[in-house]
Amino acid sequence: MKTTFIYKEINNCEIKGDFYPVEEKNAPLIVYIHGGGLIWGTRTDINPDQIKLYQQAGFHVCSIDYRLAPESKLSDIYEDIQDMLIWLKETGKESFGFDPDRIAVIGGSAGGYLALLSGTFNVRPKAIVSFYGYGDILGDWSKKPNPHYAKMQTVPEALVRQLIEKKTISESPIERRFALYLYGRQQGKWLDFLTDLDVKESAEQLDAFCPIKNIDAAYPPTMLLHGDQDVDVPYEQSIMMNEALERAGIDNTLHIIPNKPHVFDENMNDPLVKNAFDQVIAFLKKNL
Repeated sequence: MKTTFIYKEINNCEIKGDFYPVEEKNAPLIVYIHGGGLIWGTRTDINPDQIKLYQQAGFHVCSIDYRLAPESKLSDIYEDIQDMLIWLKETGKESFGFDPDRIAVIGGSAGGYLALLSGTFNVRPKAIVSFYGYGDILGDWSKKPNPHYAKMQTVPEALVRQLIEKKTISESPIERRFALYLYGRQQGKWLDFLTDLDVKESAEQLDAFCPIKNIDAAYPPTMLLHGDQDVDVPYEQSIMMNEALERAGIDNTLHIIPNKPHVFDENMNDPLVKNAFDQVIAFLKKNL
């Protein structure tokens, strides 16, 4: 049975999380961050089968929201994930009884990116699992039109203007917002939704939001999983993150899943996916 809580309020926007407990009160905690290109998504997007799997392995689970672009920017989202970890360690532990020293952050796609970014904070998780996330938001993959999305029906700019809210939001279904992301990837303008800075002229400032460029000796142990048929986020992003972690001497594991697309983990009955989650559980038990 889940408990919904508010970990932050800003600009008349309540930012929430859902907590799924296990019986052992002082058990470790998995924080799940949803994907959606930082533009759509909600804490309820977490796969129920994955919640069950983590709980059976002895982990509390917490799925969280965060402010969404383009109404909010990368700096706001960064702040939310940082504030969420602080809230859990300082306040949430009293409400839910998990071990605040044994927190892992897991996410997929944009959530995987935010999970990797959490390894650069002052208050960090003890372990990170990134499903098809990205360490470099400034790579050509993000700044140039995406060939896969370019084949789809072109999203008109007039529709984009209609879909942008006049208020801060932290929850939105894919049906409402996918066209925003599609437009950004078709036009090579996705990063323009995430920042008010000029991407070319402000690369140095935006480096702060690239996990791959901010790895230090205290970066947490990390597991990277990516399908080699991913047409949204190139699997090379996980390879590059793995190489950067190796150079920094950080304990990490890379799993490239053959013939698997973006969001390959949706099919929990697939033998390759089952094996991947066996590896994730083993990694978490080792590091928490």
